[in-house]
Amino acid sequence: MTDFISSTTLLLMLLNPFLLIIYLVDVVKKLQKQEFRRVLFRAGLIASIIFCCFVILGDVIFSQIIKVEFASFQIFGGIIFLLIGIQFIFRGPTALDFLRGDSEHIAGSIAMPILIGPGTISACVIIGKRHAPFIACLSVVSAVVICLVTILLLKLLYDMVKSTKEGLIQRYIEIAGRITALYVGTIAINMIMQGIQVWIHKF
Repeated sequence: MTDFISSTTLLLMLLNPFLLIIYLVDVVKKLQKQEFRRVLFRAGLIASIIFCCFVILGDVIFSQIIKVEFASFQIFGGIIFLLIGIQFIFRGPTALDFLRGDSEHIAGSIAMPILIGPGTISACVIIGKRHAPFIACLSVVSAVVICLVTILLLKLLYDMVKSTKEGLIQRYIEIAGRITALYVGTIAINMIMQGIQVWIHKF
């Protein structure tokens, strides 16, 4: 049971709903509660299926199916997150303009790259090595559900206070968003460096 909680916590920390809500703030403002719930459910379903695939297959997906090094995925994913972080510093929440489309398309955009990234996929591979397939998948799905429920509660809280605290909320979003961008940018650089180090050691 302790290992299960530890694995679930590992993925939940990487998903970090308090961080994700900053990235999704434009969607939170745009969509009504029911529509936001449907979009989040679709995104969570997509993410859960992909996470479970990596839990069960692990490194086989990269080494045998795609026939690439995981380091390549780390470098590319790091570059994507670095670009998002840089845009967020200078533009704020409007950096994620790709989340402004129809709700059907937004679900996919939330799933990738916001929920699904090199960090969360790496965690799924680790979880898959720790547990039997069913337990590992249960751990991953539990983390996703907890993350999405927390985001829904934050959306509910936003809707309750936005009419009276709109200015304060907006200032918080601007400040927290840029601080978050610094964190994400740092993680992105670290991912790129880790990928480069793996490649260097091959020669």
